[in-house]
Amino acid sequence: MPIDDPAAPARHTSRALDASNFFLADVRDGLGPYLAIYLLTEQRWNEADIGLVMSIATIAGLAAQTPAGALVDATRAKRAVMIVAAVLVAGASLTLPWLSSFGPVALSQAVAHSAGVVFGPALAAVTLGIVGRAAFSARIGRNEAFNHAGNAFAAAAAGVAAYRWGPGVVFVLLAAMAVASILSVLAIPARAIDHDRARELPEPGPGRDGGAPDHPSGLRVLLTCRPLLVFAACVALFHFANAAMLPLVGQKLALQDKNLGTSLMSACIVAAQIVMVPVAMLVGAKADAWGRKPLLIAALLVLPVRAVLYTLSDQMAWLVAVQLLDGVGAGIYGALFPVVVADLMRGTGRFGIAQSAVITAQGIGAAASTTVAGLIVVHSGFSAAFLALGGVAAAGAVLCAVAMPETREVRPDAAGTAVPVATR
Repeated sequence: MPIDDPAAPARHTSRALDASNFFLADVRDGLGPYLAIYLLTEQRWNEADIGLVMSIATIAGLAAQTPAGALVDATRAKRAVMIVAAVLVAGASLTLPWLSSFGPVALSQAVAHSAGVVFGPALAAVTLGIVGRAAFSARIGRNEAFNHAGNAFAAAAAGVAAYRWGPGVVFVLLAAMAVASILSVLAIPARAIDHDRARELPEPGPGRDGGAPDHPSGLRVLLTCRPLLVFAACVALFHFANAAMLPLVGQKLALQDKNLGTSLMSACIVAAQIVMVPVAMLVGAKADAWGRKPLLIAALLVLPVRAVLYTLSDQMAWLVAVQLLDGVGAGIYGALFPVVVADLMRGTGRFGIAQSAVITAQGIGAAASTTVAGLIVVHSGFSAAFLALGGVAAAGAVLCAVAMPETREVRPDAAGTAVPVATR
């Protein structure tokens, strides 16, 4: 079994993890914000219907989220689970050009979102199973950096290709990334993954030496771990504020120039993703030294600033420039999320399902975000929608500051003194 050592992953395994995060970046979100532009410009849907179909897709993902997390914890075929999910996401999204009515479009995206929920918990679990707790924060930062680099690459390619061949090119790009992601996941050696460590079971002890087996804690731990519940609430508020911002910006850009809508959306995504790469690496390198809580508050506070700035101008260059702030907030959150959940689930064996539980809260926030924001735009305009979203993020920052404990593990210093970590 792999030993818990920062140098344990072989170079080949590390590169396979890098490639998996890079190529799955585009697959895990399906069409993402491009769906709004496609439906607005090609299918002539209004903003409220676009928000509703995106919310339906997100809600469908919620129904699959908890089973997906439980599967990630239980299975020793994590690579196969990710491969099947990649095929389903790509297949469902690639049917969209042949669909036009509300029902079939909503169904295709519901399938894509239901399959895509497995990637986050599975990649984090595989990473923990390979590198162990000592190197987990730094490796998650590297995972997120490659994830964002993959998103930037895909968005840049989509922007250039859409300018040349039209918005439909995103479907071809998604298929190509899906194939590459499958090959990358297969390159991760199955023997490199310690599946007990991947689910945060206790460290090797009597159960591993032939005594009583180690067992995961009961599912009740998800409801009795108060810090996990507070974190879930903060995550829900973060995503309520964040999920609708980029689609709304994309719609504003598309309404100004239909032909450039997809390319300008790509510019927004690339701008943010480029910023996310160093931010994720920084968080991975410093989360153990700086603590998790200050970083989480910072991620939440970026959103109100971004929301206000969006209301100041409709100029294309301005909107794309403001999108750089998404790279700061989302970059911090993406690198921090699995680390905080792993902190709180230490020794329980419930890492995968705990991730899914928090992602369920995240999905509820995101689903409400696109629907509420779409309705606000229809009745009060884009500026009102941005300001409402920013207010929700500010409330999340207050909740985090007041109720969220620091979760990092603090080891004894030379004098033997240790600061206690959050307890369940």
